[in-house]
Amino acid sequence: MTDFTAADVGKLRETTGAGLMDCKKALVESKGNLDAAVDLLRKRGISLAGKKAARETKEGVIAQCILPGAKTGVMAEINCETDFVARNDTFRAFIDDVTRKLASGATLESLEPDRVAAVARIGENIQVPRFVRYEVAGNGIVAAYIHTGAKVGVLVEVGAGKEATVATEEFKQLVRDITLQIAAGNPAVITREEVPAATVAKEKEIAAEQVKNKPPQAIAKIVEGKLEKFYQGICLLDQGFVKRNSEVSVKEHLGGIAKQLGDEIVIRRFARFQVGESPAA
Repeated sequence: MTDFTAADVGKLRETTGAGLMDCKKALVESKGNLDAAVDLLRKRGISLAGKKAARETKEGVIAQCILPGAKTGVMAEINCETDFVARNDTFRAFIDDVTRKLASGATLESLEPDRVAAVARIGENIQVPRFVRYEVAGNGIVAAYIHTGAKVGVLVEVGAGKEATVATEEFKQLVRDITLQIAAGNPAVITREEVPAATVAKEKEIAAEQVKNKPPQAIAKIVEGKLEKFYQGICLLDQGFVKRNSEVSVKEHLGGIAKQLGDEIVIRRFARFQVGESPAA
């Protein structure tokens, strides 16, 4: 009696890029536990380095609204049924109205009548599954970037020690560059200190298993190198700065601008949305 279905095998293949038989064997050993099967394949070097499955595709856009003064901003995902409607002027007008109201403090519940009216007017089901709103406390600004096609968007809050810093063109350009970095690099956290200890432990375990036949000292060095690469992939400050061809890290570039302006600059928080992703639980 199997503990998994053909659909489970298909999902594991899509998630890892591993072959059919390897996926079946991993599911047998893990007794149908998909997460455990992924770990097994990674330890054997079969999985394509933790490559995740493509999210379910939904039509719609990522939209943003930054209020005057750049102290408050919002980003929202707004879904519809067809790409034709996503490019419709009436739908776009609805998007602009919704994001402006959300930025001004409205809730999705209060906007429900607007959504229902838009459905009746446009003739397709329209949903607003998620949004994020940032309001700056102290010195700093909120900025947004919507990638071409409006399928990926970024909202970020960056702070400074001095009010005068926020008004400089160097600071504003840095913030714009950070939004582009997040869109391209898709980090999960800002610093490595934010990575859960359990996640770090699992990465170490997987890395050690992959080189378990090597001498202990070599294993320790290899695991350290793999963990460093892991951090560079998911931690914003550890990523190679895309506008400098990754020659310096985001942290180094940010530090250079901060030194130039004689101030402390901090990336406080960010969100990255992509159309069709399931909202985080």
